[in-house]
Amino acid sequence: VASIDYRWSTMAIFPAQIQDCNQAIEYLYQHADKYKLDRKRFALIGFSAGGHLANLVGLSNNNLIKDFYADGKKPHFKIRLVLDFYGPANFFSLKGNDSKDPKNPITLLLGGTVADKPDLAKEASPITYIDKNDPPFLIVQGEKDESVNPDQATALNTRLMSAEVKSELIIVPGAPHYGVMFD
Repeated sequence: VASIDYRWSTMAIFPAQIQDCNQAIEYLYQHADKYKLDRKRFALIGFSAGGHLANLVGLSNNNLIKDFYADGKKPHFKIRLVLDFYGPANFFSLKGNDSKDPKNPITLLLGGTVADKPDLAKEASPITYIDKNDPPFLIVQGEKDESVNPDQATALNTRLMSAEVKSELIIVPGAPHYGVMFD
């Protein structure tokens, strides 16, 4: 297990976060022998913003999105599984996407509202990259999540299954955005 870090939206706007994730995972892949990692069994897990990035790395990994790589070159690693805990999947339907509050997480990530930055919002939305070659997903979402509306998880799961990607959705009854109910 490796825990990677990335620049938060308070430090840099998108796509800095996905560039950092791809760079860190590629480093682990290239140094797998040193860390005793199996290159054929790379999986991702993320919670909230980390879930968004796990989704985005997993779904975009079989595409060449030059903006997602610091050097513009596609990495060598392949993701075999994504575990998403209440991560945003589509910024166009995410609660609060129209907030003009400069401290709103979406506004911070995109450098503006979804309406102000529709191309960047699409690029940052994991559902943009779903295709039949994506890894399997396990999606866990709180029923009472007020930060990431549960229809984000439902739509992600539906779109994955429509593309014939193995996916399972678990809605945790009464659960908020995070907490002991997920244990």
